[in-house]
Amino acid sequence: VSVTGSVNTGRRVAELASQDLKKFVLELGGSDPFVVLEDADLAQTAHMATQSRLLNTGQSCIAAKRFIVVKEVADKFTKLFVENTQAEVVGDPLDPKTTVGPLVRDNQRQALARQVDDARTKGASVLTGGRPVSGREGYYYEPTIVSNVNHEMEVVKEEVFGPAAPIIIVENEEQAIREANNSEFGLGASIWTSNIERGVRLARQIESGIVSVNEMVKSDPRLPFGGVKKSGI
Repeated sequence: VSVTGSVNTGRRVAELASQDLKKFVLELGGSDPFVVLEDADLAQTAHMATQSRLLNTGQSCIAAKRFIVVKEVADKFTKLFVENTQAEVVGDPLDPKTTVGPLVRDNQRQALARQVDDARTKGASVLTGGRPVSGREGYYYEPTIVSNVNHEMEVVKEEVFGPAAPIIIVENEEQAIREANNSEFGLGASIWTSNIERGVRLARQIESGIVSVNEMVKSDPRLPFGGVKKSGI
């Protein structure tokens, strides 16, 4: 039995399959960390941060979900990330100029709005976006970046399945890895650094089924795909 879906659905399917000792594969949620170290190429990294967060309008299990940035470069990265995000074009998916389409349904947009509003209420700063898009047919939400977040906020604790990105600032690489692992999920992760050996060394410390160095996480038929922890089996 193979399931792609939520943690609760996967847990229930696993219970039923195990009663008859049926084999099962579960591909569940993700809250992928996007770790930016101080020696990263910030222009390229910020561009890829936008592309990775807005993949399928953010509705992808392996889209980057938590942006963990070393303090030394946080201001510059944040500025570039906001500029790249604001340059995206929200609109009709059939229009070739569109880069960000609608969410799948209204309750998904409501869930995203609740997560962003929760962060705002608890002291986060909304740097761009942060509102549903009105006047369009479809469930659109502005591409959103929030800063000054903490683990009391839903945008950090939960999987965010839409175009909203929290920025988490850390002191150094050790704290970055601890923060990357501070999640119930472990599907994908990416590390951004000019030192490939450093990236590979740190990749081995991340609790995740897939770790990319200087590349957004994506599936490849030549490689295994799957996660650990509540991201599946």
